Amino acid sequence: MIRCHRSQELESAFEEIEYWLAQGFYVAGFVSYEAGYCFEKCFSPKEFYDFPLLCLGVYHAPQAPPSLGPSKEVALKHIRFSCTFAQYAKHIQRIREHIARGDVYQITYCLKLFCDLCGDAQSLYRQLLASQPVPYAAYLENEEWRMLSLSPERFFKKQGNFLLTEPMKGTWPRGKNIFSDMHARLHLKYDTKNRAENVMIADLLRNDLGRIASHIRAPKLFTVAGYNTLFQMTSTVTGVAIKDLSVRDIFSALFPSGSVTGAPKIRAMQIIQELEPFERKIYTGAIGYITPKKDCYFNIPIRTLLVEGGKVEMGIGGGIVWDSTPQGEWNEGMLKARFLTEH
Repeated sequence: MIRCHRSQELESAFEEIEYWLAQGFYVAGFVSYEAGYCFEKCFSPKEFYDFPLLCLGVYHAPQAPPSLGPSKEVALKHIRFSCTFAQYAKHIQRIREHIARGDVYQITYCLKLFCDLCGDAQSLYRQLLASQPVPYAAYLENEEWRMLSLSPERFFKKQGNFLLTEPMKGTWPRGKNIFSDMHARLHLKYDTKNRAENVMIADLLRNDLGRIASHIRAPKLFTVAGYNTLFQMTSTVTGVAIKDLSVRDIFSALFPSGSVTGAPKIRAMQIIQELEPFERKIYTGAIGYITPKKDCYFNIPIRTLLVEGGKVEMGIGGGIVWDSTPQGEWNEGMLKARFLTEH
């Protein structure tokens, strides 16, 4: 296992990743959001984090997963949030003040949902995935915690020298019948606010990708995908990677994704650090794998549960822009959490 809790150890952790890849091994696991504060000198990361900044295993070739028995009954109890609506509204207003001053154009602000799990985490994961299939799901476990990632968002893919990232911004509830559902899809696709948020982050990702790649393109904008409870909008940004990129080079340029920070990224992350009273941990970090050829595939762990003992936490976030309202953003957050709260 390659694991670090100290900000000054992150560099050596990436060197260890490179060592094992060069020996022909695969590496898979996660990078926490807080690792992003260790890549830029303008940030002041904590010296030590209780939750790992990075935790990846070193493996031989991937194997087929073992067959699993039937799911066991599970229940989620005592659902609660990290703040009241009144506290949330104050923070949204502070973000709007930052936007009014020109500090940022957008902030992805997060709160957390907490609950108690009665039952088996693996069964819960399988039930959630069956009820809300998503393209970039992941399940991780060790003796300390379980991670249940029902993520609809791809962070980045690297295959050879081809790089692709798919920032997600824009959310709309599903309709109650086939006609209202069609209307809801079109409403999201052409909604001015959601399109503005989406293209803002797509531009940010174009700039980030330009640090490590050439021939930057945005072949798809405003793609709407449907899930059981909502529609989401993504755009696609691609590039041709420069030669001899290290894994650290890729993460230093792209991590965390602009879709989970806001724009401009550095100032947005500073404001997030001031406003959010908790560590995001795995939420809005990255989960994925790296092959010996340095092909990579990582998701962004949104809609991701961290289970420690019987305690569950899950981040819920949304992009705040000038015309955002506290009630509207709160409602959007509750919509994103419905896959869990209505389980």
